[in-house]
Amino acid sequence: MADFASEGESVGALAEALDGEFVSTLRKCALEHGTAIVAGMFERSCDERRPYNTLLAVGADGELLGAYRKIHLYDAFGYKESEQLTPGDVAPVVVKIGDTKFGLMTCYDLRFPELSRALVDAGADVLVVPAAWVRGPLKEHHWTTLLTARAIENTVYVASAAQNGRKYSGLSQVIDPQGVAVAAVGEADGFAVAEISGERLAEVRKRNPSLANRRFTVTPR
Repeated sequence: MADFASEGESVGALAEALDGEFVSTLRKCALEHGTAIVAGMFERSCDERRPYNTLLAVGADGELLGAYRKIHLYDAFGYKESEQLTPGDVAPVVVKIGDTKFGLMTCYDLRFPELSRALVDAGADVLVVPAAWVRGPLKEHHWTTLLTARAIENTVYVASAAQNGRKYSGLSQVIDPQGVAVAAVGEADGFAVAEISGERLAEVRKRNPSLANRRFTVTPR
C-alpha cells in the first residue's frame, strides 16, 4: 500500500477502512487473475495518527478471508514503530485457501516464537510472513535464521515476502518443514514459486514429531 513515514511523522493520512479503495482493488485483482492474495495495508484505528498495520488475505473469488492486525510493533534497533501504529489484539489469524491453512504474521512478529506456535495450534500448515526487514549489522542473518527456525520448530512451511532496496534487506523465500529453502529471491526484484505439499508436511511430522512430543502449550492472552 505504502512505505512507513519518516521518524516523527504519521502514516495516518494513508489509512483506509477494510471496505475502502485499497481492499476493493485487491479483491478485483484476485477475482480477475483467479488467485488468492495476501497483502499489507494501513487500516484506520481509533487513533487517527496511529493506524493498524493490517495483513489481508483475499480468496481467488475476491472474498476477504481474514485480516490480521500486527501484534508486535518494532520498538527495537533504535526505531519506535509504536509512535506510528496501534497494535492489534493478541489473537492468531488463520485462513483456509483450498485445502491448506495459512497463518498470518508480519515482519517483527517473526522474532516471537509464541505467535508462530499459536498459529500452528490454530491449524496453520504455512506461515505467511510479509516484511519490511530493515537492513543493518547481522539483520539479514537474523532474518534467514529466524525464518528457518520457525519452519523447523513448528514443522510447517514458511513463505516470506520481503521488501528490498537500500532500506530493506529483501531475501524473500519459501522454506519447507525441514528448514530447506525450496525457492528464494535475493536482493533484486523478483518472485519465487514453490509447491506446498501436504504429503511432505505429513512425512516430516512423522519423522520429526516435535509438536506431538512437546510438554508446553501456548495460550494466547
